Amino acid sequence: MNRVSQFVCCLLALWALASAAAQTLYKSTMPDGRIVYGDKPAPGAVKVEPVKTDTSPTGVQVSPAREAGFVKQMEAERLKREQRDHAVKAAEKALGNAETALVSGKEPLPGERIGTAGGGSRLTDAYWERQRTLEEAVKRARENLERARAGN
Repeated sequence: MNRVSQFVCCLLALWALASAAAQTLYKSTMPDGRIVYGDKPAPGAVKVEPVKTDTSPTGVQVSPAREAGFVKQMEAERLKREQRDHAVKAAEKALGNAETALVSGKEPLPGERIGTAGGGSRLTDAYWERQRTLEEAVKRARENLERARAGN
């Protein structure tokens, strides 16, 4: 009895597979021009076309030339992603370096203070120019990072 039920189950599975392979797919064109595929026509479609699916061994095979083209395209996209990631990491590192230089550059260097008549001191124009340069470097590094993240 067990073998008979296994045989019946196999026959039912093959029948279901055959009917699924012969199932019709519907291509529905919507009023806004979108194309929707489904096992039933989409409601409100302007145009509906039945499309017979090809599940034969020749229908699902991809030619070696097409497969090679697909592989080349995927490899090119992978390289492009890696280059973009590398550019982002380099820009992030440059921004970190510029911010570190700005923070460490707050302390006046020798010669960037001059004495005043009252016994105090003040910062020279060279100090303020150096600060402006460091701030501009941070600003440029941020802009470069934004461009790198945007993929430009």
